[in-house]
Amino acid sequence: MYHLPHYKEKDQAVVIDFMKQHPFAMLIGVDAGGQPVATQLPFLIKEKEGALYLQAHIMRQTDHCKAFETHQQALVLFTGPHTYVSASWYENPQQASTWNYMTVHARGTLAFLDHEQLLQVLEETTTHFEQDAQSPAQYKELSPEYVERMAKAIVAFEIKVDALEHVFKLSQNRDRRSYEQIMERLNEQDADAKAIAAEMQKRKGRL
Repeated sequence: MYHLPHYKEKDQAVVIDFMKQHPFAMLIGVDAGGQPVATQLPFLIKEKEGALYLQAHIMRQTDHCKAFETHQQALVLFTGPHTYVSASWYENPQQASTWNYMTVHARGTLAFLDHEQLLQVLEETTTHFEQDAQSPAQYKELSPEYVERMAKAIVAFEIKVDALEHVFKLSQNRDRRSYEQIMERLNEQDADAKAIAAEMQKRKGRL
């Protein structure tokens, strides 16, 4: 991860909000043999008693579940929009082209939760992402038999975040004219490029 001051957001609330906006994140760890394992999961991001916690659930008897039974240290990678930035958009194009992107790395210790906590995580996850109290897909609409059968195959976990790092690489190191030209060209591109241009627009006053 780049640890350059101009790619950092000073307000941690903005970083946490980014995580909440991009909750489908990559859970990364290592197994008993030292081999990396990874899986993408939807996370609940919670702030409790001044600490940050991540909750999710995974299938039992899988490589990533078994890995965390052995090694509890976890990295969760949150990513957002990203796009190519051509050096031809700079005032001085005789430089390297690059990539603009936003990412957050959350590190911590993973702890598996018990059955009752699993049911709570399932209910909260469904409620959070369904965003419709009347939806027939709400947890409360599921039969107890179905829930119990499903719950046997999965396990919930919680990660207390010990370290939170991020890179919001948005051309902050460019001169104002180049910055304006990059935004202009990105706004002609796809959805990711437009999203990066919007983030750059938010930060234009800090140049």
